[in-house]
Amino acid sequence: MNLKDKLTSSLRKRRSDVFLRADFAGLGSEAQLSRALRELVDAGTIVKLGVGVYAKAKPSALSGKPIPVRPVEVLAPQVFKRLGVKTYPSRLVAAYNAGATTQLPANVVINTGNRRIARKLGFGRQFIQYENNFESAI
Repeated sequence: MNLKDKLTSSLRKRRSDVFLRADFAGLGSEAQLSRALRELVDAGTIVKLGVGVYAKAKPSALSGKPIPVRPVEVLAPQVFKRLGVKTYPSRLVAAYNAGATTQLPANVVINTGNRRIARKLGFGRQFIQYENNFESAI
């Protein structure tokens, strides 16, 4: 059984839709793992959300190209939880949830409290934006 087959069977067994490259570090060398992950991305089994961050994929109903099984705004908190970053609702989402406004946020914004995040995370043309408001995180 080659590494690509091991990765495929491991992905089928996982409940989580998001996984990190470090999850598979014990299966082979870095070069082998990179090659196998790239083959799975090319095959449409997984999609790359960022550096070392992947998600399960499904074919798009419109174009047939692979897309994440869940929207990026649903997957992003899972990624940050796996990375050990505590997240909070953004200012705009908190205002909407409190009933202060009826306007929904157009972009996906995640509040990271007082922690600065430089990781670029997203898929296609939709990327996560970060907000560092400790006041709204309390």
